[in-house]
Amino acid sequence: MGATSVEQDSEQRVDAGSVTDKQSEPPSRTRWLSSLRVPRRPRLWFELLLIAVSYGVYSMIRNAAPTHEERAQEHARQIWDFQNSIGLGFERAVNHGIESVTWLIVPMNYYYATLHFIVTIGVLVWVFRWHPGRYGAIRLVLFATTGIALIGYYFYPLAPPRLMAGMDFIDTGRVHQTWGSFQSESMQSVSNQYAAMPSMHIGWSVWCGITIVLLAKPLWVKILGVLYPTLTLLVIVATANHFWLDAVGGLVCLAFGFAVARTWFAESPYRLPQLVPDAVPRAKRAQSPS
Repeated sequence: MGATSVEQDSEQRVDAGSVTDKQSEPPSRTRWLSSLRVPRRPRLWFELLLIAVSYGVYSMIRNAAPTHEERAQEHARQIWDFQNSIGLGFERAVNHGIESVTWLIVPMNYYYATLHFIVTIGVLVWVFRWHPGRYGAIRLVLFATTGIALIGYYFYPLAPPRLMAGMDFIDTGRVHQTWGSFQSESMQSVSNQYAAMPSMHIGWSVWCGITIVLLAKPLWVKILGVLYPTLTLLVIVATANHFWLDAVGGLVCLAFGFAVARTWFAESPYRLPQLVPDAVPRAKRAQSPS
């Protein structure tokens, strides 16, 4: 009788333990979300598709944002007045000073029109190739930064200095007829000219700079990482495409992007493992207990 009671108690404890184990197992959705937070080797075809689709959506939303020229001019005047009130309205002096140096301003126009994309894509490719374990998190920073910037474009139309009414800023792209410049008539027909806040030239260039400085090994490459966003700031001001406050807006968006990546991966993107093992073969996954 005593032995039977002990056996029953043991069976009850086993059953209770089984129930507890089953209850403690995370739902499949939780396991799926957790797996997304684990660094993994990126797939080239997926990344190319993701970048293409994301850039298409970015361009569509940015250009579809209401222009509201009157509001954009009003916002530009407010920013210009504020900067002058604190003694930092220097954009016009820089614009006029550098525009008179043709051999300098023309390369700056091309810099503004091209390097914004070339360097950003180059850094993505570099991280993809040499830091695959960190790629997903670093890419998430860029995507979250760009996504929040779209909200600014939509709700805060802003005329760049070169389009301010009643001001004498010089539209350097138009004066020097720079090919591919956003100031050209062909680009104006497909690009929202009043989406100046925040500046993604600064947001993206600082993202590139931080990534290069923290991950590159040669000192000269790190120096280039520091110089790139610094020179970008000079270029966007000299070409009268942005106020310096637009650059501040770009930095705020970038901080948001880093916060999103840090929250999602529970770690700084640059502290994640540089390399990750290849995906587990399908046959091995099938044999593993669920």
